Amino acid sequence: MKNNIALLAAASVIALTGSANALEFRPYVGAQYNATHVNYRGAPDVDMHSGSVFVGTEYNKYFGTEVFYQMSSDWDKKINGTKYSADFDAYGLDAYGYLPLGCDQVFAPFITAGIASYDFGKDVDDTGLGYRLGGGIQYHITNNIAVRVLGRYIWADKLDKMDHLSEFSAGIKYVF
Repeated sequence: MKNNIALLAAASVIALTGSANALEFRPYVGAQYNATHVNYRGAPDVDMHSGSVFVGTEYNKYFGTEVFYQMSSDWDKKINGTKYSADFDAYGLDAYGYLPLGCDQVFAPFITAGIASYDFGKDVDDTGLGYRLGGGIQYHITNNIAVRVLGRYIWADKLDKMDHLSEFSAGIKYVF
């Protein structure tokens, strides 16, 4: 009986050590450049450039979440004698699923899904939600600094004048 209790105590210690390792909160901050292609309904498509700042947490090496704020530059173009002008701001929440590779686990392909509020201004006055789905790869230069690239598709069915957006992003983050 004493051997069983000692064995259960040892198993509990090993299990608690493993679960403590499973939840490893690592907050991070970062910035990225975004190239966004916007498909408008009944108007010419637009290629816009923007910047994002984000704050997030890696809960373990496989899962994390982040909040972001994105702001585009002004887009102006004359098409068939008509001048078009647009810009947008966005903020939202994304969840990330990572798959660390290799012995050192410095490369990590990932998928991301989230929701964001988009506010388009100028000639395209429209505000609504976009559902975001994407994937990319992250490389840890050091234990605290990582760079990433990703592609993302945004369903804009809650925006009246937008059909969808596609986005390419490249960024850097600092993990505390």
